[in-house]
Amino acid sequence: MDMDKTPALSPWRACVAPMLDWTDRHCRYFHRLLSPHARLYTEMINTGALVHGNLTRFLEYNDQEHPLALQLGGSEPADLAVSAKLAQQWGYDEVNLNCGCPSERVQRGAFGACLMNEASLVADCVKAMVDAVGGDPKVPITVKHRIGIDRIESYDFVRDFVGTVADAGCHVFIVHARNAWLKGLSPKENRDIPPLRYEFVHQLKRDFPHLTLVINGGLAATEDCVAQLQPNAVLNGVTLDGVMVGRAAYHSPWIMAQWAELLFGEPDANPGLTREAVEAAMVEYTEREMARTAGWEHGEVRWPHVMRHVLGLYHGINGARRWRQVWSDHNLKNHTPTQVMAIAHQHA
Repeated sequence: MDMDKTPALSPWRACVAPMLDWTDRHCRYFHRLLSPHARLYTEMINTGALVHGNLTRFLEYNDQEHPLALQLGGSEPADLAVSAKLAQQWGYDEVNLNCGCPSERVQRGAFGACLMNEASLVADCVKAMVDAVGGDPKVPITVKHRIGIDRIESYDFVRDFVGTVADAGCHVFIVHARNAWLKGLSPKENRDIPPLRYEFVHQLKRDFPHLTLVINGGLAATEDCVAQLQPNAVLNGVTLDGVMVGRAAYHSPWIMAQWAELLFGEPDANPGLTREAVEAAMVEYTEREMARTAGWEHGEVRWPHVMRHVLGLYHGINGARRWRQVWSDHNLKNHTPTQVMAIAHQHA
């Protein structure tokens, strides 16, 4: 095959989901060590925090994190426009609007999954953000959403939502292939109980072939991701543009080390990558961050806050439980990360 004629892979080929309280900049730095190409997302950040808060606290990141998307929570077009412009100024590679979170706190703010009931408002929000960044193709405005709300299980509902929002200038949709039940289920239950309907996402790609469609929900292993990206995964002749993985990437992060080869076709992208090397790199990073922020009145970095994201690194390996216990030991908080690593491997 002529490699020059091989279709380029979508920039959304493999993504790590935005996860509240998890995907902070330390977590994203860790994930970048494991996967050189994965698209990383911030936690959802409320527009109010950006319009009225400390920008450095919410927008600071490490240069190594690119490609990096800022996910926003909000429903006021003006505030979203200001936030999108800030994302552009800070160098983010994407601005994503959350239309999928079902938590009651988010609902009280009139954003998240409940926005799927207001497609025209979402379209207004998208248009305001696109205008704010001047239609810059380097900062695409994207939407992450569910396939339905509560008991609405009609494909037509999500099709019409996507069509309306696409007309406003959104060309990338990340679809969590479950409904969001706004009443009666916790956010955790909303990730498990509503049934997965992958066929809805594949049908969206058939109906909107010009859009970028990324599938999210229940993808627990790299093999699941590979299967979803096959041309005949659900509907013959339809090929999705990418996958987004959430909890599996957090709890079993080593699966991301497979992505370069299995999802991007680059078996030599991570030469010599080992769990031990990644752990050592995170310890070095943590000590740099501790030194950089020492004495800060707000935001001083402590190693437990960083290394909590690394606890799944040896998942499934003999000695992993003891290793996790050492890194989780509150009594070691005054040790340096290098000292804790030595103790962890002494007893693992």
